[in-house]
Amino acid sequence: MTVPKDIPDKWFPIVLPLQRKKQNQVVGGKKKRKGKEEERKVRANGREYNEKFQYASNCIVTSKYNVITFLPVNLFEQFQEVANTYFLFLLILQLIPQISSLSWFTTIVPLVLVLSITAVKDATDDYFRHKSDNQVNNRQSQVLISGSLQKEKWMNVRVGDIIKLENNQFVAADLLLLSSSEPHGLCYIETAELDGETNMKVRQSLSVTSELGDPHNLAQFDGEVVCEPPNNKLDRFCGTLYWKESKYPLSNQNMLLRGCVLRNTEYCYGLVIFAGPDTKLMQNSGRTKFKRTSIDRLMNTLVLWIFGFLVCMGVILAVGNAVWEREVGTLFQSFLPWDPPVNGFLLSAFLSFWSYVIILNTVVPISLYVSVEVIRLGHSYFINWDRRMFCSRSNTPAEARTTTLNEELGQVEYIFSDKTGTLTQNIMTFNKCSINGRAYGDVDPVGAQGKRPQPLDFSVWNPLADGGLCFYDASLLEAVKAGEPGRSTRSSTGCSPCAHTVMRRRRERAQSPDEGALVTAARNFGFVFRSRTPGTITVHEMGRPVTYTLLAILDFNNIRKRMSVIVRNPEGRIRLYCKGADTVLFERLHPCNHELMNITSDHLNEYASDGLSIVCGTCANWPNLRGTWQEEGNGRSGQSVTVALEKATRTAETRLLHF
Repeated sequence: MTVPKDIPDKWFPIVLPLQRKKQNQVVGGKKKRKGKEEERKVRANGREYNEKFQYASNCIVTSKYNVITFLPVNLFEQFQEVANTYFLFLLILQLIPQISSLSWFTTIVPLVLVLSITAVKDATDDYFRHKSDNQVNNRQSQVLISGSLQKEKWMNVRVGDIIKLENNQFVAADLLLLSSSEPHGLCYIETAELDGETNMKVRQSLSVTSELGDPHNLAQFDGEVVCEPPNNKLDRFCGTLYWKESKYPLSNQNMLLRGCVLRNTEYCYGLVIFAGPDTKLMQNSGRTKFKRTSIDRLMNTLVLWIFGFLVCMGVILAVGNAVWEREVGTLFQSFLPWDPPVNGFLLSAFLSFWSYVIILNTVVPISLYVSVEVIRLGHSYFINWDRRMFCSRSNTPAEARTTTLNEELGQVEYIFSDKTGTLTQNIMTFNKCSINGRAYGDVDPVGAQGKRPQPLDFSVWNPLADGGLCFYDASLLEAVKAGEPGRSTRSSTGCSPCAHTVMRRRRERAQSPDEGALVTAARNFGFVFRSRTPGTITVHEMGRPVTYTLLAILDFNNIRKRMSVIVRNPEGRIRLYCKGADTVLFERLHPCNHELMNITSDHLNEYASDGLSIVCGTCANWPNLRGTWQEEGNGRSGQSVTVALEKATRTAETRLLHF
């Protein structure tokens, strides 16, 4: 549902939750309950067709309250605090005249004060959430409407719309990439807001849609996508595109997810598949919850112990009252009667218990909660004013986005780091290597004559060297030139230009810094990565251009701990390149390499003791791989061929013959 034009932007946080409730209403005032979505059908440029499915709009709401729900919801959350519930119960007791000995004003005033301070603090936090939602929902996006690009707010984008993204723009919704300014429909994205990775990732459109780069052609596109329902799986997407009586499989490589940023690509076009709360980013965010800190939990525990002590004191005093009332108290009824009258010592003890609870209510320190809330509010301002937390390079001060979790800052018990770069700048350069049992790069930093050696000048023999590599061991360069020993040195060095995901632009961009370092090193040693397409990789090997046919890629993940590519060289031979963790690759080497593995392990231990990050690489010539691919892929669809290639690659990884 589109927000009416006459509603000012400042009222948007108020009217938005009311409008979202009306999305499930139909004509006649009857509510239609939306069932669980089993599959999603999206038609390009077909808003009328897509609206009958009542898909969510692209408007997001991360706030917890609005004007109507603030008071009841906030009070419900605050009374989850043990002390607040206790004083509310105490207030109810003081309204009973038989047991109340104090005025109810003595309890309601501090209780209202605590609730008010907390409510103001929560309202301030939620105001900034509304402000952030407004800023995001009112971002401008170029939507293809009636054959022309028109500027629309993000909240007005609908499922089935085709939108245009330009370089350095955030992706407005989960999109199916249709075409881009890059050859073969490639585009590069940064997924820092999704997975924290700042490295570039590659996405590619289908070949049948990559030619629809003109808005006029895209306006005529009426393909229909049938895919999985909304879910929070960031690395998985399964769907099919039906267009011109043909169907095309879709995968995660064809998707641009909300929260990504388009990089190194002039522009691209995408079809909105999931919008707003259905996007994978919002599916992973969940609802905004009422969070408690360790101090809150500690105070609740202390209050429970204090309340237990109060109950024990009340029971002891009530038992004493019962004994006294039974033995002596009846003698005083003639001149000091109960008002109203109380019959029996047990009833007197019961009423006395609650009277003592009221009298001893100050044992539970409600002022503690007031002090903590005031300290939190002041602490948040001190964080914003702290000059030592100001980043001068980006001109960004520290900002406390919430006042409920400030005391959790610095309370670190464990640090889990997955790799180099999580806690550092993650800058990698090629330093040392071990090839076929021989170590390279171990050079005395002082030198025989007391002088520091100069780095090698690769431009003397290699005009394509970039000059950015500082390497001192000339023996590796001589071995590469001579191809010694055997072909191992050239094969290992030539592995870097093939087994990677680097994209050739004015600046080479890789999915990980280690790939960039290896490609840069290979370039200086004469193996220059020149270009890549979805099906080929072009490399200049010692000045000679060589184009490899890319048959399959198995990406790196935390389970496989390795990345593999399978290519065919111009002579028709198929070769597997694999790089990854040393423990994983050693398990897959042939037993005949046992002696070589021991030598290489010693080198790796030396590198690790020097604090170097280690990656191992290996290659295998496997003639049977070609036959396996032709036999399993012959006469089948493109998807079956891909599956067969991946299956053959996995098989090859378990039978590596050369290191």
